[in-house]
Amino acid sequence: MADTSKEQLLHLIKRLSHTISNLFDTHSVGAVAGLAIAIFFTWRLLRPSGGPQHWQQKRQAATSSRPGVSAHSNASIVPSGVCSSSADSRAQNVVDEFFQPVKPTLGQIVRQKLSEGRKVTCRLLGVILEESSPEELQKQATVRSSVLEVLLEITKFCDLYLMERVLDDESEKSVLVALEDAGVFTSGGLVKDKVLFCSTENGRSSFVRQLEPDWHIDSNPEIISQLARFIKYQLHVSHFRTERTAANVFSAPSLEQFFGSI
Repeated sequence: MADTSKEQLLHLIKRLSHTISNLFDTHSVGAVAGLAIAIFFTWRLLRPSGGPQHWQQKRQAATSSRPGVSAHSNASIVPSGVCSSSADSRAQNVVDEFFQPVKPTLGQIVRQKLSEGRKVTCRLLGVILEESSPEELQKQATVRSSVLEVLLEITKFCDLYLMERVLDDESEKSVLVALEDAGVFTSGGLVKDKVLFCSTENGRSSFVRQLEPDWHIDSNPEIISQLARFIKYQLHVSHFRTERTAANVFSAPSLEQFFGSI
């Protein structure tokens, strides 16, 4: 039993060391508390129990001292190995159940992908909106439903600014109405004052440099290239596979695909 327990504990310690590192990476206090509980109950199951074995030895000694008791009665005593095997099995079940892989939440993925960045700037056309040109915004503005969940997660822990080039005031109003109808302003993390408009592409680039974000998200490769030496990280959203222009520039077909939410 002692050798088996040592092997079990050694196996448990190896798995614990790997899991603890993952838990602290995701900053999950609840998971750490659960880990402590699992360790306690596993220890309870694995620790040697001297009581039953001591009672069994006394019973065997008393039985052997009585001449009228046959060897057959001694054989009916349950071997201690059966109890040990049962305890080991229960302990292993506890360990296996606790160490089932836990899928990270979208919030954890967003924070990890953004490397704990606290300020983000993002273009609207082609990233948040279905439309891809200022001319289309003169007719309508439509928020992409698939990006909403990721967008709201970003607003929970980042200072997010949305920006776009427009051709007239009506386009501005259309964009704000579309964002409001989609519920972007109801989460509390984004307000209308953080939706910025300009009349040129260089104007958007100037917005980004003035705000000095940790991340900028854009679909224009020229803007991405201009800002590469000023911004810590950038995400180039493009439906076409592009070569990585700089070490701090990432690319993805869409914002939600970058975070793996679809």
